[in-house]
Amino acid sequence: MNCLENRELSWLRFNERVLEEAEDERVPLCERLSFLSIFQSNLDEFFMVRIGSLHDQMLLDKESRENKTRMTPGEQIDACISRIREMCHRRDRTYAAMLEKLHEQGVSIVNFREISQESSDYLKAMFRREFLPLLSTYIVSKKMTFPFLKNRDIYAVAVLGGKGDKKGDKQKIGIVPCGTGVFPRLIAIPERTGCFMLAEELILHFLPELFPGYKVVSKTLARITRSADIDADAVYDEDLNYRDHMAEVVKLRQKLCPVRLELSRQIDEGIIKRLCAALKLSMDRVYEYDTPLDVSFLFGIQDNLRSHAELFYAPRHPQKTPDLDMNRPIMDQIAEKDVLLHYPYQSIRPFLNMLTQAAHDPTVTSIRMTLYRLARDSKVVEALVEAAENGKQVDVLVELKARFDEENNIEWSRRLERAGCHVIYGVERLKVHSKLCLITRETHAGRQYITQIGTGNYNEKTARLYTDISYMTAREEIGLDAMAVFEALLEGETVDHTQTLMVAPHCLQNKLMDLIDGEIAKVKAGRKGLIRLKMNSLTDKTLIDKLIEASQAGVQIDMIVRGICCLRGGVVGETDNIRIISVVGRFLEHSRIYIFGVGPDAKVFISSADWMTRNTLRRVEIATPILDEGCMFRLERIFDVMWHDNVQAREQQPDGNYRRRYPGVNAPVSSQNWLYDEAYRMAAQIK
Repeated sequence: MNCLENRELSWLRFNERVLEEAEDERVPLCERLSFLSIFQSNLDEFFMVRIGSLHDQMLLDKESRENKTRMTPGEQIDACISRIREMCHRRDRTYAAMLEKLHEQGVSIVNFREISQESSDYLKAMFRREFLPLLSTYIVSKKMTFPFLKNRDIYAVAVLGGKGDKKGDKQKIGIVPCGTGVFPRLIAIPERTGCFMLAEELILHFLPELFPGYKVVSKTLARITRSADIDADAVYDEDLNYRDHMAEVVKLRQKLCPVRLELSRQIDEGIIKRLCAALKLSMDRVYEYDTPLDVSFLFGIQDNLRSHAELFYAPRHPQKTPDLDMNRPIMDQIAEKDVLLHYPYQSIRPFLNMLTQAAHDPTVTSIRMTLYRLARDSKVVEALVEAAENGKQVDVLVELKARFDEENNIEWSRRLERAGCHVIYGVERLKVHSKLCLITRETHAGRQYITQIGTGNYNEKTARLYTDISYMTAREEIGLDAMAVFEALLEGETVDHTQTLMVAPHCLQNKLMDLIDGEIAKVKAGRKGLIRLKMNSLTDKTLIDKLIEASQAGVQIDMIVRGICCLRGGVVGETDNIRIISVVGRFLEHSRIYIFGVGPDAKVFISSADWMTRNTLRRVEIATPILDEGCMFRLERIFDVMWHDNVQAREQQPDGNYRRRYPGVNAPVSSQNWLYDEAYRMAAQIK
């Protein structure tokens, strides 16, 4: 049995686990709505990024093969499409079941067949009054070119016949943008509390009003997905500054080729062929769904049910850490001991307070940070602006190539520059994905570095939704390496040597290989070899091959991989000593933890990097050793709690499928609930 898995098919297995949460009746109903919406948005991004990328590869070299399962781009697309169709049929059934559950709660999504004539007349009057003046129409003919359809917008499509048409005349196609962002998606039905119709269904019903003189022969709703796979460096225009160039890239992405056409109803195959010809899309990229083409309106449904607490997860709030006294300066306490924060169980507030205090502390001479994804109303940026305005040297690397966050980051970079911060935009052909903050102080005892290294973004919103680790230390060896990283970045370079930190692209993958070799050597010397890894994705073939070698040497390898995993554990003769689980639950598992060895000799790291080639060789990433024994113990315990999860965990099988763990006769262990309970217990110790 092959112990390697195709990357794209592995990702689809992950999204299937998200769909399982939507299906699971143990999950509160309104939270299941969220998982269904996440499933769709995940799939949208998969088409835009991964299918778009495979499409480009196929155009460049259709015989090229990926390095895990030797599939060509075309074979990968075909395999993905087949799998996606199966999953979407399952999604449709899940949506229908949810509608029944919502109806029991007094909420219904209806069409015109399910409402009274009185309500229909009301909607008709409302359509003429509020919708008709704002809607545009396009008729595709020899004189009218096919309109540009925006990525992921919904359109009403009408097959039009005229009264004077001769037999054999080609039917015209009418297209109406459904006003994404203009009209509310949920239209309340009068005299029926909790009853709604989707705006696009209202528009579709009244298409004859928009095409007078034509007969609407058939109709459907349509939505296209465009590729978003664009190499910002490859299309770089040297006549633009880099920020302006990235603004142009964002615009260009909206015009890339379609990779999917979704329809809400069956229409004549000849019309579909004409649509595909106009969009330069093959017929096998057309999907017909029973579920609405965009289910983001489900969040609006949730808002109507907020008073029903039993339909949601019980409220949980990030807690204070007992390791810090919020009445004392944070940096002084970091100088005394290392501190570990675990989001979302613990609050990001201590880190934000430290930044704000640094902005006003007279001993602070400089603040340096890498920024990848930020909250819309970023307290981090506010602190950096204050620091610059107070005369501190503030150097900020804003990664403008953070996919789908480019516009947000462009605006933040402008604000930072206006405040006097020194803003740079990364390294040519490399993304800077590291989460690194370095505060330099000149104290009576000499120069001091306060370094923060994290697994997740400096984003207050996601710090309540994603599990991440933040490590704050005053250890000089870490501070000096962090300084070297920033000095290189300021020169548009990357470090090729470090003493303590592991820094991609030059000194991460090779050092991880050395650490794995260290565990192999232990086994050969008659000792126990153990590797425990937690990450989002595993695709790096070099590291995968080394893990297989370690397994065959007798090293025990336990892995928690949330998403893509191109390695199969438990394959006889290949990966017998590798066990892999995935935890999908209320919070997005985002922290990366690497543990090599066991007992007092264990080496523990956190990192911004998944074990993907893009992270280990094509990005600036940082992994830091955890040098405080208490912090090390805590990270090992976090891993162990998650490893014993029997509620949200799925165990990978040798064939690549995942089997959900159930408590059975054992006590249920939901690791995310356990860790939140622990955070509450720890916070209760604070006097």
